[in-house]
Amino acid sequence: MLAAERYEMIVRLVQEKGSVRVTELSVQCGVTEETIRRDLDRLESEGRLRRSHGGAVSVKQEGASQPEIPYTQREITNAEEKRRIAEEAIRFIEPKDRILLDASTTAWYMAARLPDIPLTVLTNSIKVATELSQKEKIEVIVIGGKLANNSLSFVGPLAERSLETYYVDKLFLSGKGVHLERGISESNELQARLKQQMIGIAERVFLLADSSKFGVTSFTHVADLSTVDTLVTDRRISRETADKLGELGINVLTV
Repeated sequence: MLAAERYEMIVRLVQEKGSVRVTELSVQCGVTEETIRRDLDRLESEGRLRRSHGGAVSVKQEGASQPEIPYTQREITNAEEKRRIAEEAIRFIEPKDRILLDASTTAWYMAARLPDIPLTVLTNSIKVATELSQKEKIEVIVIGGKLANNSLSFVGPLAERSLETYYVDKLFLSGKGVHLERGISESNELQARLKQQMIGIAERVFLLADSSKFGVTSFTHVADLSTVDTLVTDRRISRETADKLGELGINVLTV
């Protein structure tokens, strides 16, 4: 393994798990612990992780409340992976389904690619609703509330109360972070509370998350991974993480 490949492997493992010890990295990479310590020093100097006693932690876990990333920026982040994840998720949608799409960019990719078949779609996303408005056979119900400008979505108490009157067959949602122990997390409380409500009214929960989300803990807890039925992600997720998700009873699909 080349040094550059080892650096990428170390960063990926730290991001997926949140924290990793030197001894574990040494075994995973097949090099001495001293080599790993030098690697960690270099990666910390580049701002890609933070050294801790006996190992390293993800820099993505640091800090408190995190501002929402503007939608225009999220549209172009890992766009190809999100498109593939969206296309795979659509395979689970059947005519006459009642589905709920959150305000993630992956949900918007789903809306763009959904065939025009009889469906009822609930969403709090302006982008998703606009995309679906062009499809005559799909009934769209928009959950109103306070407009969150960065995500172009509705949140807050009114949106939460609106969801109380519905039940859906399938929920498709994403999150800012996915952690094996800490579950799904979001950048702020309003988004987190609404997604908690979404999970509560869904018969089946599909988590749509590219591999960059794993090992990340954002500001506000949404739900434990035990609430997820199916995860759709990309092939860069590690085998170890996929196996642990499977042990939780989650159907893991990689695209």
